[in-house]
Amino acid sequence: MLIADIRKVTLNTPPCSRVLLSGINFRLDPGFIYTILGKNGSGKSTLIKTLTGLNDNRFYETDALVLFYGEDILSLSEEKLNLIRRKKIKYVFQDAAGSFDPLKKLEYYFKLLLEDHTKLDDQLDFFLLPPKDELFKLYPYEISGGMAQRVAFILALLSDPDLIIMDEPTSGVDVGTANLFIHKLKEFVESGNKSILLVTQDVLLAKNVSSFTAVLRDKRLTDFLPADNLSTNEVFTG
Repeated sequence: MLIADIRKVTLNTPPCSRVLLSGINFRLDPGFIYTILGKNGSGKSTLIKTLTGLNDNRFYETDALVLFYGEDILSLSEEKLNLIRRKKIKYVFQDAAGSFDPLKKLEYYFKLLLEDHTKLDDQLDFFLLPPKDELFKLYPYEISGGMAQRVAFILALLSDPDLIIMDEPTSGVDVGTANLFIHKLKEFVESGNKSILLVTQDVLLAKNVSSFTAVLRDKRLTDFLPADNLSTNEVFTG
């Protein structure tokens, strides 16, 4: 599905320049949940944004090749790149509320995706969210961070992409809601040739949901190994 060869990602803030990622290579195949673990500041968010060119080019210099079904994502036109982001690879960011336009009601985002709201009703009920007649009237700043994460995840699911990328998906939710996420993550990859890439510090989440895990440390990524091999000490002490 996706092959990444990230030779170097550099943050340029003149007069300083700092290498954030170096020599990272991995492959994602359909039907699995992959988790990248790492401490705060290890570069997890930078890594996932690199995969579809979401880092701000004014400050980030990227030397990388990212093949998505054999096509180099980072060499595509802006139009084709945006199409992949809308239809094929969906992100759910840690600051989910910040990914919405504060001037648009939530109804705007759902109407972009759906004419038939039957599936939406089921998802809202599953994630313990208000019914659509109430939710659609709200602006993003009127919901909690945990609600925003659930809404963003539902929007990603309804898009039916090939790959969902999630940044700290359980950081703003309670244990019960985290379990709902775990159930839906597994259901998603079992529904067809789909995959999920998570980045998180949550070792317990990684063990419970992942097919394979890797650790991002010192600008580099370890090989993905079966989640059963995961060691807490390896993640946080190296």
